Amino acid sequence: MAKLTQSAKKVRGRKMLTVRVKSAKYNTVSSNRWLQRQLNDPYVAEAKRLGYRCRAAFKLIQLDEKFHFLGKGKTIVDLGCAPGGWTQIAAMRNKGSGQIVGMDLLAAEPIEGATMLQQDFTEDGAADKLKALLNGPADVVMSDMAANTTGVQNIDHLRTLGLVEMAYEFAKEVLAVGGIFIAKVFQGGTEAKLLADMRQHFTKVTHFKPDASRQDSVEMYVVAQGFKG
Repeated sequence: MAKLTQSAKKVRGRKMLTVRVKSAKYNTVSSNRWLQRQLNDPYVAEAKRLGYRCRAAFKLIQLDEKFHFLGKGKTIVDLGCAPGGWTQIAAMRNKGSGQIVGMDLLAAEPIEGATMLQQDFTEDGAADKLKALLNGPADVVMSDMAANTTGVQNIDHLRTLGLVEMAYEFAKEVLAVGGIFIAKVFQGGTEAKLLADMRQHFTKVTHFKPDASRQDSVEMYVVAQGFKG
């Protein structure tokens, strides 16, 4: 088992009472299961306690604890930024400096220290809008984008992989030398051809599953460090 990050140890250490959900007349079994999981998820409770927009904030915290890429003065692009959990953490660690721009097809409430656009990143011209906002090369391009699931694992993997490829091509255009690219992928990881290209353009490429990613989830993250330019 992988070593727990600092935040994982802290969240797991908090005691919670188990909440049981009574079956409601008009609720489906799956919705009852989802509600019970939410009520008993320590990351949901901790995110609420700390004022984070969603439990996904801890995924970025744990990625940063592992790879150390956030910090004061960074220029960061956040793809798939709604509802803003990752942007919120990035802004906190930028400490009022640097620049953060994000994009999502869903609306998100504004976050101080960040510019967030509501648009589908796959649309023509979307990437150019992000580039126009940047004051210079980006230190970090991070993508939590995932395609809507169909329930068919192979199809879901391929559709999300398509988003990863788009985000990666964008990252190669805007990253500064030494920059980092992080993207969500599904079980099966990253295709060999894409991985080979990443290893050509970055000094180190690895996969990582944060503790905040649910154990039954097929998601993980590809992390490409040290962009060669």
